[in-house]
Amino acid sequence: MSKVEEFEELRPLLFSIAYRILGSVSEAEDAVQETWLRYDGTATRPVSVKAYLSTTVTRIAVDVLRSARVRRERYVGPWFPEPLLNDPYEDPARAMELADSVSMAALLLLERLSPLERAVFVLREVFGFGFDEVAAAVGRTESACRQLLVRARRHMQDGRPRFEAVRTEREELASRFFDALREGDVAALQDLLAADVSMAGDGGGKAPQLARAVVGADNVARLLASVFPWMARIDVTIEPREINGQPGAVFRDRDGRVVNVMVLDVSAGRIRTIRSVINPDKLTHVGPVADAWALDRELRRVRRQLS
Repeated sequence: MSKVEEFEELRPLLFSIAYRILGSVSEAEDAVQETWLRYDGTATRPVSVKAYLSTTVTRIAVDVLRSARVRRERYVGPWFPEPLLNDPYEDPARAMELADSVSMAALLLLERLSPLERAVFVLREVFGFGFDEVAAAVGRTESACRQLLVRARRHMQDGRPRFEAVRTEREELASRFFDALREGDVAALQDLLAADVSMAGDGGGKAPQLARAVVGADNVARLLASVFPWMARIDVTIEPREINGQPGAVFRDRDGRVVNVMVLDVSAGRIRTIRSVINPDKLTHVGPVADAWALDRELRRVRRQLS
């Protein structure tokens, strides 16, 4: 097998490791590309190609994350991970860990960890690497990695929701939610939302976004019902999709360009959190991106004309 073939066979794993460490599709793709350049430049063949490539992409991702932390501290408004429509790596034996670790909620919990804690947690808990492999990847002893994992597990467990919804329940609830959203049905929306539901948007200062998170079923339902029927009038459509392993949707303008991506957290039979990624820089991998400011102006004009 050639170097290219070996690398391409492992590319899905490498991307999935990098994305979970970084929470960014673009940065994960760059980390994978840099990993290839280093592998292609090696004169000797590693004993284990998988171990070499996994170690390389992990170290690159950790370095990138350290610098990204500084940028995220200066970020305008809430920072959300870049939405992932399809996770390229599949492992039936670890399907549950893979699905759970890629959710928006899990990725935001991972943000609480130090870069090394995050890398150790991802390699050990998500992908099942042995402690010897983890230690080699992060450049620490096995004992140190075990301590890092204990701290990471504690942080992750403290923030996890107490009740998880089964897949079919999530999908059915999301379908009802988007139907109510299209119709602007306040009562139907209220019935689907948890009493303490929270809704926030990540525009990064580059697109219209909420000034702050909206909290409470009544507040969220009324806001949603007051906005989305009007968006339909300017031909914005809702395309239900699985986003980061959770129910969600891609919103598109009349030309099919991406306006925003919405993700729902569902547990105990209710929608607990609604997150929208509106920052155009985080949507380019989904497709051509709409001009959200222009859409906002058009929306305001139509509302003035019809009010």
